[in-house]
This record gives sequence, C-alpha cells and structure tokens, in this order.
Amino acid sequence: MHTFRPARPRPAPTSTGPSRRTLLRAAAAGAAAPALAGCVTSGGDDGQPTVARGETSAENPLGVPASTPLEVVIFDGGYGDEYAGHAESIYKGRFPGATIDHKAIQRVGEALQPRFVADTPPDVVDNTGAGRLDLATLVAAGKLTDLTELLDAPSLDDPDTPVRDTLLPGVVADGTLDGKVHTLNLTYTVWGLWYSRPLFARHGWAYPTSWEAMLALCAEIKKAGIAPWTYQGKYPEYLNDPLLAMAAKAGGPELVTAVDNLEPGAWRQQPLRDAAGAIAELAGRGYLLPGSEALSHTEAQAAWSQGKAAIIPCGSWLEAEQQGVTPAGFDMVMGAVPSLGAADKLPYGTIQAASSESFLVPARAKNPRGGLEFLRVLFSRGSARRFAELNSTLPSVAGATDGLTVSTGLGSVRSAVQAAGANTVTYRFRTWYAPLGKAVDDATGELATRRITPEQWADRIQKAADAVAADSTVPKYTR
Repeated sequence: MHTFRPARPRPAPTSTGPSRRTLLRAAAAGAAAPALAGCVTSGGDDGQPTVARGETSAENPLGVPASTPLEVVIFDGGYGDEYAGHAESIYKGRFPGATIDHKAIQRVGEALQPRFVADTPPDVVDNTGAGRLDLATLVAAGKLTDLTELLDAPSLDDPDTPVRDTLLPGVVADGTLDGKVHTLNLTYTVWGLWYSRPLFARHGWAYPTSWEAMLALCAEIKKAGIAPWTYQGKYPEYLNDPLLAMAAKAGGPELVTAVDNLEPGAWRQQPLRDAAGAIAELAGRGYLLPGSEALSHTEAQAAWSQGKAAIIPCGSWLEAEQQGVTPAGFDMVMGAVPSLGAADKLPYGTIQAASSESFLVPARAKNPRGGLEFLRVLFSRGSARRFAELNSTLPSVAGATDGLTVSTGLGSVRSAVQAAGANTVTYRFRTWYAPLGKAVDDATGELATRRITPEQWADRIQKAADAVAADSTVPKYTR
C-alpha cells in the first residue's frame, strides 16, 4: 500500500485499510542534531539528556559508546523484522559489550508518541505503516537527529566511500525537508507496468516503448479475449503513476518542479493534458477490464494474476504482495512506462522511483550514536543484500543485489533501475500537500470512467493546486 513520494510504507500483514500505494506515499523529513564530540559523555545544559559517547576512530567514526545498550524498534509489517536481526548481529559483533533491546511492533505512532513527548524515545525507529509517527510534527519540535553526519561517515563496506555515495538516486532527497536529512529509507520503490512474461511470449507480444505501440498492443490483446489493462479502481492513485510518468518524460524535470512548487498553471502544461488523454483513451477504446473502477488493489491484482487482464500499473512491491496468490509459472515482470511521443525530453527508460521503509534516530535518545551506527550497518551491502533475499524487494543501497539470483519481478526492477541510471523522477506534491494528492486521485478516477475530459481533469486539479498555494496556513516547500 505508499516516500517523500514516495513511497508508501508497507502495511501490517493483517491490514484491511487503505491500499499499499496510499501508505507508501509518506516519506522522510529533517531537523537538527547536536555536534559530535570525542568525550565520553556530553551533557544536559541545553535541556538535552546526557548522552554517552565513545572515542572516534577509523573503526568507530561515529563515536559509538562500546557498552551502552541500544534499543531498536522495527515496524512488523510485510517485510517482517528478521532482516533487522541480521543487522543487529553485525552491530553486536562490532560492540560486544552492548546489549540490544529489539522490539517489533505495528502501530508505531501509537506506541511511541508518548515516549517522544516524554523525551524517552528508542535509539532507532523504523517509522513505517499506517500508524506511523507524524514526521512534520517531530521535525517542528526538534525531536529528530540530522542524519548528515551518518551520510558523510565512511561506509561499512569501503572506508573511502561515504554512506551517501552508496545509495541509489533520490534516496537522500527523499529523507530531506527544509535542507536537513532526518530519515533514511531502506527500500527502493519503482513504479511501472506489470505483465506475465510467459503470457506475452505465448502470444508473440512485445512490450511497447511508446504509447502508440501500447495502443496497438492493446488491440491485439483484446482480440485474444483478454482485457488489456486493469487497475486498482478504489485507489486511482495507482493509475496516476503511468499518467504522471508519461508527463514527466514528455515535459522533463522542469514539469515536475513546476507541479511540486505549485507554480501557476502547472497542471495545465500540455504534457500533463496529453498524458491524461492517453489514460482516457484506454477507457474510450474499451481497453480496461470492465468493473475495474470498483476493485480494491488486492481484487485488481488477483484478476490480473488470474489472466483476466494483461497489464496492471503498480510499484515494485507487487511481486512480494502477490506471493501465495499468483500461480506458478506466471513469472511477472515490470516494464518502464512507455514514452508519450518522439519529442519527449527524457528517454523511454526513465523511471518514477522513490525510497521507503523510513528509519530515524530520535534526537533525545539515550544512545543516538548507536542509532546512527546501526543505520550504518543496516545500509551496508551485506545487510541490504540479506533484506533483498528475505523480501524479494530492491534495497536502496546501490549494488546490493549484484550477483544475487533473484525472482523475475525483482530482476526486472533491478534491470529497470540499472537502465535508468540518473534518469529517475519523483513528484513530491502528494507528501507535501495531502489535499492536493487526493484531488489528483479523485480527478483521475473520474477520468478513467469517462466522467470528465482531460481538459476538465487539468482544470479541476489546477483549481485544487491554486487553493493550496493561496492557503497561508499550509507550509510551503520547494524543490
């Protein structure tokens, strides 16, 4: 279910609430932290609790106190917590005198908010899931540690490479708000179009790289008695992803910036209207599975895996989410969203991607040095690789899955990231301005059911964006 765009944190396994897409849209933000020192403790003159610190060295660049206990809280959702235990064992090997208190919980905000209020938080928190902590509130109250020091520290794998240079494109930006980094996201979500490779092979269908080719393919699929597309109609933000990706490729980074910065007329830019027209064309030509608008994410994905539709838009968590539902031999793969036209400013291989599964270090923790070090361990290649092995999900650490035999879905996501290189785009309006995100979702839902035209879609969203821009009570952010 959805980082600064993000990405959407995974729900608890028993969640019956909003789609994973909705939850993965929450990402990270930032606030300030006290500077490091080489002394053993530093103290409460400024109201901060006394914090133990060890001597810094090449082996201990963050000055972790060797024997101070570490409290780790992990969101016990779709990824479980086994991967965190792997990282904890590495931490314990580095600091054998430290005890680790590991907690796996689901409603993170409900459990930890009282502790943040009382200034007795854990040392590191996986702030993910439907009940996560409100980052904006924590940032405003100065409750979060600035992770810049961690990002500038030498990575565990290579002392000559800082942590920030081991991460995939956009990960640091996903955790940044007002110029400071306060969360670091473990997973890397890519949005695209999914299909069964054997199904396409049996029919001799080639995955299209242009929208013109997509429409031609849809005609062939329909002739074969299969609906070309379905989508998660109760959560039309899923359908927004191909729409917004096509617009970004056509209009380039400046289009995305204009949208996120609430610039006048941003939503009436021609590439956005053209992309809305492309989605409307799917409905107009009868290329959507009848009844899709009433389907939840699980219902639409089940219909797709049963062969009722050939293509579905979704993020890269789809394969893991469909475990136990998708039949053997389905071999799902993800393709980049087709280009809107030959005049696109960005190449076909450009992907919409963002990081998620958000980790933070509370500023008033008893052992924030240990919290930073735990993240240095967790974001090492070995720990990230273990995460990928356990969850069939791409971690945000570059090269973590190199040489690893992976499933067809994860392999296609990895290939898409490698092919895209620096050509990744991420919209941030959804996380910055939730009412605008809902307005976009609602308008796209109407567009897909042909109740409004592409022009009306653009006008409707522009009106909502203008209202946000004019509201002085809403904090404004810029790229």
